[in-house]
Amino acid sequence: MTPTHTNHRQAPTWYHRLRRRVALPLVLALTAMVCTARAAIPIEHWVHGSGARVYLVASPTIPMLDVQIDVDGGSRRDPAAQAGLASATASLLSAGVLAQGDMPALDENRLSEAWVDLGAQFGASVGSDRFSLSLRTLTREDLMSGAVRLAARQMAAPAWPESVWQRDRERLVASLREADTRPATHAGRAFARAVYRGHPYGQEATAETLAAIGVADMQRFWRQHVVACRAQVSLVGAIDRATADRIVSELMAPLQVHGCADLPAVSEVQPLAQAVEERLPFDAAQAQVLVGQPGYRRNDPDFFALLVGNHILGGGGFVSRLTNEVREQRGLSYSVYSYFAPGLHAGAFQLGLTTRPDQADLALSVAREVVARFVADGPTEAELQAAKDNLVNGFGLRLDSNRKLLDNVANIAWNGLPLDYLEHWTDRVQAVTAQDILRAFQRVLQPGRMVTVVVGAKP
Repeated sequence: MTPTHTNHRQAPTWYHRLRRRVALPLVLALTAMVCTARAAIPIEHWVHGSGARVYLVASPTIPMLDVQIDVDGGSRRDPAAQAGLASATASLLSAGVLAQGDMPALDENRLSEAWVDLGAQFGASVGSDRFSLSLRTLTREDLMSGAVRLAARQMAAPAWPESVWQRDRERLVASLREADTRPATHAGRAFARAVYRGHPYGQEATAETLAAIGVADMQRFWRQHVVACRAQVSLVGAIDRATADRIVSELMAPLQVHGCADLPAVSEVQPLAQAVEERLPFDAAQAQVLVGQPGYRRNDPDFFALLVGNHILGGGGFVSRLTNEVREQRGLSYSVYSYFAPGLHAGAFQLGLTTRPDQADLALSVAREVVARFVADGPTEAELQAAKDNLVNGFGLRLDSNRKLLDNVANIAWNGLPLDYLEHWTDRVQAVTAQDILRAFQRVLQPGRMVTVVVGAKP
């Protein structure tokens, strides 16, 4: 995940010189990683004294460290009347720190300057399930220790300034109003409401829910959800286990004081009982069409069959069935896609396309037929082999940077996957059969009971 806030002031000259010295080893290391994608990527795992689960990939070639802390504080934890609370909390975390001991308070500008002076980045971001804190620093000892110390201070004493929240809230509301001018916004909101039907995955911030959020709510959310005992800490960089454990100790110390109260269970996404269709008028040059339903959880045993199958159906770009039938054969849309969004709960399966308003019904009909036929018959052997080749040959690109490797390690940690998951990823893809895909898609998708949202079609 990309940090919510980054620093924009010009970095010191020494930092640019160091980056140039790092560039060649970085390229060589990443090239080697791509060439040895099938080889084991050693992930060390242990439980820290704070209760945090730690995952480390020692990568000594590049003098850089990436750290990600994930906790159960994503938007699914937002109260319905305060949708947007988790994101607001993440945003305000960079708005300054309080004075501590002989260290003076830092407002948002001085805090940003402090990060730039270290040549480092720290920020927070929010997904449906996770609240994430991300740190990136060079591993030169003075810089790394300074970055870890500043990150720990920022977590220990965020300032939560009311004036900054008032300003940011006005910006967010203005952004929402601007988004309301786009048909895709209305399509996405209607689709989420119909697919999730009250589940937190379908909640979206509005002017009203943002108005209901105060600084005290953010402080409470921070203390309740960002806790050490439930944290998963992923580290990728030029450090050893002992150094990693010291860093985790320093970063978890301010979170241990938050305690470890149990969180309430979140209900599961319920399957659709019947088809739902919603058509919304909108004066636009292109009609927006979305079709889908609740999909599957990330821990589904058919994950790889669904991954490969969707690559064939609509996730493989120009080689997918949907693109061939809707775009290439009939010219009904420039772009058509499908994807699954699995999480701790059943994230949506979504098919989307844009088309001329007068041909929306035809494009929709063709797309539905493609999905129904795929669920009924599955892929051909030629389609299956092409998808496997594409996925396996592209696997190295999933690991060609520290950031991407960190994302994969954090994914392993968050979803409780085996530590050798990356080592066997291509083998799992290669093992998928056409029958596996047919069985999985017939279990997960119900073409006759899907949500359809069309915005801007001509009557």
